[in-house]
Amino acid sequence: MYIETRGQGPALAMIHGWAMHGGLFAPLAERLADHYTLHLVDLPGHGHSRDDATPLQPEALAAELVARVPDAVWLGWSLGGQFALRAALDFPEHVRGLIMIASSPRFVAGTDWPHGVTPQLFGDFGDALRRDFRGTLEGFLALEALGSPHAQEELRSLKVQAFERGEPAERALQEGLTLLDGLDLRAELAGLQVPSLWISGRRDRLVPAGAMPAAAALAPDARSVVIAHAGHAPFLGATDQVADEIDAFMASLDVAQVQA
Repeated sequence: MYIETRGQGPALAMIHGWAMHGGLFAPLAERLADHYTLHLVDLPGHGHSRDDATPLQPEALAAELVARVPDAVWLGWSLGGQFALRAALDFPEHVRGLIMIASSPRFVAGTDWPHGVTPQLFGDFGDALRRDFRGTLEGFLALEALGSPHAQEELRSLKVQAFERGEPAERALQEGLTLLDGLDLRAELAGLQVPSLWISGRRDRLVPAGAMPAAAALAPDARSVVIAHAGHAPFLGATDQVADEIDAFMASLDVAQVQA
């Protein structure tokens, strides 16, 4: 599994979303690299880890990630949040804090959880991938940008960056969809032992903005921030605001404990 390391200061590990790679964090990484040692992960089947056939199983991958990047704050965007959250739940002695961006403990809506997508969405995406792989990925990029006041600019940026490391492996994408469809970590949030920050975009069309405040309410020592004019990738359309929230969160931790 490929991990790019850059910057200096306290360790901050970052995990990308479905079908993406660590390079998508470029605007945010540029803003943060002067203050933190960034570890940018490419999940198996994605980016520079495209040929890594390791299954996308949160428990196993979280253990590997923590072994390779101990004593860090973990940041997960969308699908990446499931691995960051798993690491924080399973290895609180090595994870100093958790930042969830447009990521939820449950992505599918239910009778007791209105903050999700329809149950058939991930199945539809899986069927569409088999029919038109590239077209489905480009349609997903459009959904990620939708809702941002800079949607067209973000979409152009996403299209350029998403495939600069090649196309993700279809196997990994199908595994990711299955994971998102069935995952429900809400019951475990009460046992989260590290501070957490939940950042959402009010205009997000993939993960309803209400999911992050609702999740934060289930975890101790948690805070949620909703960015008014942002979609599913708030670190693209509201880079400075997201960076400021990360800075404030990092400052609230014991810096001596998060040095790289």
